[in-house]
Amino acid sequence: MAKNILNRAQIKANASRIAVGLTIAAGAALVGAPALAAERPAQTNPSQQQIAAAPANQVSTQSVLQIAESQVGVKENESGGGTPYHSWYMSSPRAGETLARDGGGSPKLYANAPWCAMFVSWVGEQAGARHTMGWDAYTVTYADWFKANKRWGDVAKPGAVVFYDWNGGKSTSGIDHVGLVKKDNGDGTITAIEGNTGNGKVEERVRPKTQVTGYGYPAYKA
Repeated sequence: MAKNILNRAQIKANASRIAVGLTIAAGAALVGAPALAAERPAQTNPSQQQIAAAPANQVSTQSVLQIAESQVGVKENESGGGTPYHSWYMSSPRAGETLARDGGGSPKLYANAPWCAMFVSWVGEQAGARHTMGWDAYTVTYADWFKANKRWGDVAKPGAVVFYDWNGGKSTSGIDHVGLVKKDNGDGTITAIEGNTGNGKVEERVRPKTQVTGYGYPAYKA
């Protein structure tokens, strides 16, 4: 969901300030991310140049969707956390970076945080697609990364990262949720695989396109 380091009871009064700060920080981070190092995990989302240079086409749409589908039914605990995606993100170098970007604190802040973006990022990591799918815990900066890297559009494609605004807005600043497109149903709806649904699970959902802000396009194998 939208607020990455905030759990369901935290810092509502500061939400607008944080959102503005995240947008500015994202712009700075996306443009000049350092090259991925083979010796250690990368601590930034890849840049446009890195996406173009990386062997992105080794990852197929099918493999990403198979990993996502294998997670259907995974459920959060009573506090809204406890998933493998929380544990992975908290232990990743990306957690420290996004905490620094978003105001600081301990990775434990992610323990019960909304996890839709962490789920999509985890799927990309398992598929070996971090360089083309990115990784983040905040839906707005996640979408902005795709836009900054010219991987953004309005056409539903299998494997695309779909960003929703429940009010139907087209600005990334209003994004509420994220998932992975499974298919365009051809009737004004899409089928997507999503974490952190209203049932607190990974589920396959049918959503109207009127709620879609846009799509991020990882570079998949043809």
